Amino acid sequence: MWVNNLVAGLDVGSRSIELVVLEQGEMVDWARAPTTFDPLAQCRRLLKNLEARKLVATGYGRKLVLEQLTGLEVRAVTEIQAYALGARHQCPEVRTVLDIGGQDTKVIALGPEGKVAKFEMNDRCAAGTGKFLEFMATALQIPLEEFGDFALSGDKRIQISSMCTVFAESEATSLMARGESPANIALGLHLAIVQRTGAMLRRVGAAPPLLFAGGVAHNVCVRDLLEESLGHRLFVPPEPDLVGALGAALYGWNKS
Repeated sequence: MWVNNLVAGLDVGSRSIELVVLEQGEMVDWARAPTTFDPLAQCRRLLKNLEARKLVATGYGRKLVLEQLTGLEVRAVTEIQAYALGARHQCPEVRTVLDIGGQDTKVIALGPEGKVAKFEMNDRCAAGTGKFLEFMATALQIPLEEFGDFALSGDKRIQISSMCTVFAESEATSLMARGESPANIALGLHLAIVQRTGAMLRRVGAAPPLLFAGGVAHNVCVRDLLEESLGHRLFVPPEPDLVGALGAALYGWNKS
């Protein structure tokens, strides 16, 4: 076993890095930092006072950690495996995992025993992700953390035809020039995200219970519209950003 029986999971994403620490298989600590342009330095900062001697990395930067981080026993696990493990730990009956992060979207269908049955990942375009929401919130001059509530104040559902960030901004500008309210435009943008996500869910054969993970799970408008579209409630963990890091740590714990 390792010092103090601690195992850590590190999810190195495009926008943020999450750290989860387990003891006896249960979370005892966690931390978060922005990825910035030097993710390795941010990882070292998060791990600076960590007493564990085993670390499992996941996310797009997992190979960077595996190859360049020294002083710890480091392993790596794919995001799909990590999110499946983390989701099942928090919701044992989960059958579908939806993660909308900073620059990608993942949908994972799980079998009755929690094994990955099918998955789809959109990681080649930021459309419908947290980056898209951040960009459009800035265009409409609304703080990102308030964007979901602002969208829910809209009173008309308009169609946004483009999910490309550049074209969507142009479309939003044209709508405002025609007198459409910013709240209705924001609602239309959220609807477009949910429609795109719904198509991914259908292709994977999503079934409830569905766990919603990632930073966009904090957005109340996306949550409400998804529940309306799917016809059932979503399970959103208290800290939806931590699901991948938790799964990475659980992978390490299970391998001990």
